[in-house]
Amino acid sequence: MAGNSRMNKIDEELRKEISSIISTELKNPHLTGLISVTKVKTTPDLRFAKVYISMINEKSKKENLSILKQSSGYIRSGIAKKINLRYTPELIFEFDESLEYGSRIDEILKDITKDIKH
Repeated sequence: MAGNSRMNKIDEELRKEISSIISTELKNPHLTGLISVTKVKTTPDLRFAKVYISMINEKSKKENLSILKQSSGYIRSGIAKKINLRYTPELIFEFDESLEYGSRIDEILKDITKDIKH
């Protein structure tokens, strides 16, 4: 169980660091909207880390995701400077659909309650 706790700490530390690098160090004018790192899931051997992101007010999700993938080497080197790990994992960026799913459910519930009140 101690290994799992350690992995959770590593995932959380990576999430904070990646989030910080994206918001303060990535200077790409084509990166639009508010990008949030919602979760990081690292493989036990620390070779790979799936980085789940959500975006608000973005112009193009696909373009943002592409820019993040292109910037993964830069982000990875930033992590290596700040977090002391045996390996700095290769970053795999993916959309976190759970927030969108949740907000869609909220919208549906609002519509239903409006209909009930009328």
